[in-house]
Amino acid sequence: MSVPEEEERLLPLAQRWPRASKFLLSGCAATVAELATFPLDLTKTRLQMQGEAALARLGDGARESAPYRGMVRTALGIIQEEGFLKLWQGVTPAIYRHVVYSGGRMVTYEHLREVVFGKSEDEHYPLWKSVIGGMMAGVIGQFLANPTDLVKVQMQMEGKRKLEGKPLRFRGVHHAFAKILAEGGIRGLWAGWVPNIQRAALVNMGDLTTYDTVKHYLVLNTPLEDNIMTHGLSSLCSGLVASILGTPADVIKSRIMNQPRDKQGRGLLYKSSTDCLIQAVQGEGFMSLYKGFLPSWLRM
Repeated sequence: MSVPEEEERLLPLAQRWPRASKFLLSGCAATVAELATFPLDLTKTRLQMQGEAALARLGDGARESAPYRGMVRTALGIIQEEGFLKLWQGVTPAIYRHVVYSGGRMVTYEHLREVVFGKSEDEHYPLWKSVIGGMMAGVIGQFLANPTDLVKVQMQMEGKRKLEGKPLRFRGVHHAFAKILAEGGIRGLWAGWVPNIQRAALVNMGDLTTYDTVKHYLVLNTPLEDNIMTHGLSSLCSGLVASILGTPADVIKSRIMNQPRDKQGRGLLYKSSTDCLIQAVQGEGFMSLYKGFLPSWLRM
């Protein structure tokens, strides 16, 4: 039964436009979270680039052969060498990215959960539906947000380039978008999109699926109720699983996005995400795929 037009006007905005409201609220929450946790993201990206074996082909192997610095030493190094505020270098495109990505994936996931798949008779959302819904939501949200993620990764490495005596690539976030678009066209803005959506699919599968499953288990099998404690424990578990599944693809994505390119926009280090994966494992060992794992988990 439809709501009369006059009564509909009196409803709160969240009830009149539930999808749009969910998108805006998710975007606002993501912005606050991004500002608070961005130093962890910057530290994660810098860790992922340390010891990149493929740079030896360009004659940068010696510069990159410095001993590996962990999360704390990397963060302190950024503060000492570049300045405290540089911990937020690249935060503007990161906010753009999270507004698009977080809003898009949450709206998509809830639409799939409530409309496409639907809950069971006991109001439980089956595991297989969470897996498919989470992966599809992550893929759609991340594909739309790929240009902002590309700019974020490249701007996060600008401080490192300056310390190495290399020229800076961008004057600011809007110059970065314009330069990438001018050099590579629309296609250039989606560089690294394959490992990016692979990461998003794995992270969302682990994040949303584990969160729903753990929360449902705790409510049914422990004295805990559906409160902040239950949500906190569920988030802790979901973040761990998401980081374990998504970190390798995140490392590959960051390296492909940050690699130098020729005048045609083709990467000089890696031909594809598979080539990047092989070079990382052969040149640095399997555990190189988990560089930046700790700040990634803490951030999630």
